[in-house]
Amino acid sequence: MSSERRHLTSPTELRALSHPTRLTLLTLLDEDGPMTATEAGERIGESPANASFHLRTLARYGYVEEAPGGRGRQRPWRVVRQANDIPGDELSAEAKLAADALLELLRERDIERLRVFGRTRADYPKDWRAAATEIRMSLHLTAAELADLGERIEALLAPYTEEGAGSERRPGTLPVSFGLHAVPTRLPSDEDKGVGR
Repeated sequence: MSSERRHLTSPTELRALSHPTRLTLLTLLDEDGPMTATEAGERIGESPANASFHLRTLARYGYVEEAPGGRGRQRPWRVVRQANDIPGDELSAEAKLAADALLELLRERDIERLRVFGRTRADYPKDWRAAATEIRMSLHLTAAELADLGERIEALLAPYTEEGAGSERRPGTLPVSFGLHAVPTRLPSDEDKGVGR
């Protein structure tokens, strides 16, 4: 994964990601590696023309690119590895609407992945069932500590994201969805505002 962080602030680049078919294509390419529009379309139940249109749209905004080894209509596509974030305080009103739509779609997909795993957990080998983790805890942190926690978790995950950046996957690996939310659960009271200054 690129060490540079891409800040998504443009309404058009945010809207390019907030389409369900495009997110499905990105996930497919990320999990299964490069493939042609025809192959991708077959996998997600879309026509090759529709898959090609969405892949070209993603390419226009730098989310996917042509992979080597193809020609003509048999050109494979691959994910552009980069860290993306949406800096909420820097968004225009239009970009905020697009970002909200994208984030809601991503949250819905996270919840659906958990539901699917819950329904199919028994089908996985014992070692995968034991390794799968859901962690929930309540913490009391300052804003600075919360920011530090996020940075430490990203640093901890970095070796795993860089390792998966190539199209070759190591034997024994599976795509793993790692999600984390660390958000305050209420607005600060006057008493809270005096603590941690």
